[in-house]
Amino acid sequence: MSLKTIIDEVCDAVSIDRFDAIYGSDDPNALTMLDHAQQAGDEIARRADWQALLRTEMLVASGDPLPEDFQRLAPGGGIRAADGTFIRPVTNSGQWAIISQVGSVQPYYFISNGTVRVAPVTSGDGALIDYLSKDWIKNGAEFKAEYSVDDDTAVFPERLLVKNVIWRWRRQKGLAFDDQLAEFEADLVQEINSDRGA
Repeated sequence: MSLKTIIDEVCDAVSIDRFDAIYGSDDPNALTMLDHAQQAGDEIARRADWQALLRTEMLVASGDPLPEDFQRLAPGGGIRAADGTFIRPVTNSGQWAIISQVGSVQPYYFISNGTVRVAPVTSGDGALIDYLSKDWIKNGAEFKAEYSVDDDTAVFPERLLVKNVIWRWRRQKGLAFDDQLAEFEADLVQEINSDRGA
């Protein structure tokens, strides 16, 4: 399914006429649908560790910037040294100030201002970062975080987008949306489990 086919399904479900185009349209309802679809996809991408969003990138050295499409670290590790040893996280700048000054055999990392710092510094050379990308939209071989054409597709099951956009539309129009939201939540759990192989 594409952005256009998703919105077509939503239009059918909420009983409004389909649009000739979504992206670039000046129709207020099309713009609202586009906004709902973007919000829905952003939410769905954040709420699960979708296999299609898992990425690995090599850090050249301590102090390297995070990847441009970085959303969050992958669960259960995140950053490992070139030899496969996991590098332990530090989440507090005060702790990092001490750890980065004291010699240690155990490597640590600290993410600050969009960069990854590693101590001891040499442990960052060739380290791998496992993360989840924020780029949940695909068009051909290109991944991106925002819709830009009507034939863009999502990397997760698009029926989730349809259900999410429907409840958002109903909520915006002041209609009851609890049933639609409950259906979306139930389907989301099912799809997350399926994506994990459960």
